[in-house]
Amino acid sequence: MAGEGTVIRRFAEGDAETVSALIAATLRTSNRRDYTEAYLEDLILRMRREDILRRAREQHFYVAEEAGAIVGCGSIGAFRGREDESCLFTIFVRPEAQGRGLGRGIVERLERDPYFLRARRIEVPASLTAVPFYLKLGYVYVNGAEPDAERLIRMEKRRSPDAPPV
Repeated sequence: MAGEGTVIRRFAEGDAETVSALIAATLRTSNRRDYTEAYLEDLILRMRREDILRRAREQHFYVAEEAGAIVGCGSIGAFRGREDESCLFTIFVRPEAQGRGLGRGIVERLERDPYFLRARRIEVPASLTAVPFYLKLGYVYVNGAEPDAERLIRMEKRRSPDAPPV
Protein backbone atom coordinates (compact mmCIF):
# COMPACT_ATOMS: atom_id res chain seq x y z
CA MET A 1 0.00 0.00 0.00
CA ALA A 2 1.16 3.53 -0.71
CA GLY A 3 2.72 5.29 2.26
CA GLU A 4 0.93 7.66 4.60
CA GLY A 5 2.53 10.64 2.90
CA THR A 6 1.16 9.64 -0.48
CA VAL A 7 -1.77 11.60 -1.91
CA ILE A 8 -3.66 10.30 -4.94
CA ARG A 9 -5.67 13.10 -6.51
CA ARG A 10 -7.32 14.01 -9.77
CA PHE A 11 -5.02 15.25 -12.49
CA ALA A 12 -4.81 19.03 -13.03
CA GLU A 13 -3.87 20.65 -16.34
CA GLY A 14 -0.61 21.93 -14.86
CA ASP A 15 0.48 18.32 -14.22
CA ALA A 16 0.74 17.40 -17.91
CA GLU A 17 4.42 18.18 -18.50
CA THR A 18 5.51 16.39 -15.31
CA VAL A 19 3.36 13.36 -16.10
CA SER A 20 4.76 13.18 -19.62
CA ALA A 21 8.32 13.25 -18.27
CA LEU A 22 7.47 10.65 -15.61
CA ILE A 23 6.09 8.29 -18.28
CA ALA A 24 9.16 8.75 -20.49
CA ALA A 25 11.54 8.06 -17.59
CA THR A 26 9.59 4.99 -16.53
CA LEU A 27 9.42 3.54 -20.04
CA ARG A 28 13.14 4.11 -20.64
CA THR A 29 14.12 2.53 -17.32
CA SER A 30 11.54 -0.07 -16.31
CA ASN A 31 10.45 -1.35 -19.71
CA ARG A 32 13.78 -1.48 -21.52
CA ARG A 33 14.32 -5.19 -20.83
CA ASP A 34 11.05 -6.10 -22.56
CA TYR A 35 10.97 -3.67 -25.49
CA THR A 36 13.35 -2.21 -28.03
CA GLU A 37 14.54 1.37 -27.72
CA ALA A 38 12.75 2.24 -30.98
CA TYR A 39 9.44 0.86 -29.67
CA LEU A 40 9.77 2.81 -26.41
CA GLU A 41 10.75 6.07 -28.13
CA ASP A 42 7.74 5.75 -30.44
CA LEU A 43 5.48 5.26 -27.43
CA ILE A 44 7.06 8.24 -25.66
CA LEU A 45 6.26 10.40 -28.69
CA ARG A 46 2.59 9.52 -28.10
CA MET A 47 2.76 10.58 -24.44
CA ARG A 48 3.66 14.24 -24.84
CA ARG A 49 2.02 17.02 -22.84
CA GLU A 50 -0.80 17.51 -25.36
CA ASP A 51 -1.46 13.75 -25.46
CA ILE A 52 -1.73 13.64 -21.68
CA LEU A 53 -4.14 16.59 -21.71
CA ARG A 54 -6.30 14.81 -24.30
CA ARG A 55 -6.34 11.64 -22.21
CA ALA A 56 -7.32 13.65 -19.13
CA ARG A 57 -10.28 15.14 -21.03
CA GLU A 58 -11.47 11.69 -22.17
CA GLN A 59 -10.77 9.68 -18.99
CA HIS A 60 -10.66 10.11 -15.23
CA PHE A 61 -6.95 10.72 -14.72
CA TYR A 62 -5.17 10.64 -11.35
CA VAL A 63 -1.69 11.39 -10.06
CA ALA A 64 0.13 10.13 -6.96
CA GLU A 65 2.17 12.67 -5.04
CA GLU A 66 4.77 12.32 -2.32
CA ALA A 67 6.09 15.46 -0.62
CA GLY A 68 4.39 17.51 -3.36
CA ALA A 69 6.17 15.68 -6.22
CA ILE A 70 4.26 13.58 -8.75
CA VAL A 71 5.58 10.02 -8.56
CA GLY A 72 2.85 8.08 -10.38
CA CYS A 73 -0.25 8.28 -12.53
CA GLY A 74 -3.14 6.27 -13.87
CA SER A 75 -6.47 6.69 -15.60
CA ILE A 76 -9.70 4.87 -16.30
CA GLY A 77 -12.28 5.38 -19.00
CA ALA A 78 -14.99 3.73 -21.01
CA PHE A 79 -13.92 0.74 -23.09
CA ARG A 80 -14.85 1.54 -26.68
CA GLY A 81 -17.71 3.74 -25.49
CA ARG A 82 -19.48 0.94 -23.63
CA GLU A 83 -21.38 1.57 -20.40
CA ASP A 84 -20.72 -1.89 -18.94
CA GLU A 85 -16.99 -2.08 -19.73
CA SER A 86 -14.12 0.16 -18.71
CA CYS A 87 -10.39 0.17 -19.24
CA LEU A 88 -7.36 1.13 -17.14
CA PHE A 89 -4.80 3.28 -18.93
CA THR A 90 -1.52 5.11 -18.42
CA ILE A 91 -0.49 3.51 -15.12
CA PHE A 92 3.11 4.44 -14.37
CA VAL A 93 5.26 4.85 -11.25
CA ARG A 94 8.66 6.54 -11.28
CA PRO A 95 11.37 3.87 -11.31
CA GLU A 96 12.90 5.05 -8.03
CA ALA A 97 9.48 4.89 -6.34
CA GLN A 98 8.54 1.39 -7.53
CA GLY A 99 8.13 -1.48 -5.10
CA ARG A 100 6.56 0.63 -2.34
CA GLY A 101 2.88 0.05 -3.13
CA LEU A 102 2.27 3.20 -5.18
CA GLY A 103 1.09 1.26 -8.23
CA ARG A 104 -1.27 -0.76 -6.08
CA GLY A 105 -2.55 2.45 -4.49
CA ILE A 106 -3.21 3.99 -7.90
CA VAL A 107 -5.08 0.91 -9.13
CA GLU A 108 -7.09 0.76 -5.89
CA ARG A 109 -8.10 4.39 -6.45
CA LEU A 110 -9.09 3.61 -10.04
CA GLU A 111 -11.14 0.68 -8.74
CA ARG A 112 -13.21 3.13 -6.67
CA ASP A 113 -13.84 5.41 -9.66
CA PRO A 114 -17.36 5.56 -11.19
CA TYR A 115 -16.04 4.07 -14.46
CA PHE A 116 -14.93 0.98 -12.55
CA LEU A 117 -18.01 0.73 -10.36
CA ARG A 118 -20.43 0.81 -13.30
CA ALA A 119 -18.55 -1.83 -15.29
CA ARG A 120 -18.99 -5.58 -15.35
CA ARG A 121 -15.64 -5.99 -17.11
CA ILE A 122 -12.50 -3.91 -16.76
CA GLU A 123 -9.68 -4.41 -19.25
CA VAL A 124 -6.08 -3.32 -19.01
CA PRO A 125 -3.64 -3.38 -21.93
CA ALA A 126 -0.62 -4.45 -19.86
CA SER A 127 2.98 -4.06 -20.92
CA LEU A 128 5.06 -7.23 -20.77
CA THR A 129 6.80 -5.62 -17.81
CA ALA A 130 3.57 -5.04 -15.87
CA VAL A 131 1.90 -8.46 -16.27
CA PRO A 132 3.12 -9.85 -12.89
CA PHE A 133 1.85 -6.68 -11.17
CA TYR A 134 -1.65 -7.03 -12.62
CA LEU A 135 -1.78 -10.76 -11.88
CA LYS A 136 -1.11 -9.92 -8.19
CA LEU A 137 -4.06 -7.51 -8.28
CA GLY A 138 -6.48 -10.15 -9.56
CA TYR A 139 -6.44 -9.38 -13.28
CA VAL A 140 -6.39 -12.39 -15.62
CA TYR A 141 -5.46 -12.95 -19.25
CA VAL A 142 -8.16 -12.21 -21.85
CA ASN A 143 -6.73 -14.37 -24.63
CA GLY A 144 -3.66 -15.95 -23.09
CA ALA A 145 -0.22 -14.64 -22.32
CA GLU A 146 0.84 -13.85 -25.88
CA PRO A 147 1.28 -10.16 -26.77
CA ASP A 148 -1.04 -8.59 -29.34
CA ALA A 149 0.02 -6.54 -32.37
CA GLU A 150 0.88 -3.61 -30.04
CA ARG A 151 3.12 -5.92 -27.95
CA LEU A 152 0.68 -5.66 -25.03
CA ILE A 153 -1.04 -8.38 -23.03
CA ARG A 154 -4.78 -7.91 -22.70
CA MET A 155 -5.91 -8.54 -19.12
CA GLU A 156 -9.24 -8.12 -17.36
CA LYS A 157 -11.15 -8.20 -14.13
CA ARG A 158 -14.82 -9.11 -14.10
CA ARG A 159 -17.35 -7.83 -11.60
CA SER A 160 -20.87 -8.89 -10.83
CA PRO A 161 -23.35 -6.05 -11.47
CA ASP A 162 -24.36 -6.40 -7.80
CA ALA A 163 -20.80 -6.28 -6.52
CA PRO A 164 -20.06 -3.71 -3.83
CA PRO A 165 -17.29 -1.19 -4.39
CA VAL A 166 -13.80 -2.66 -4.13
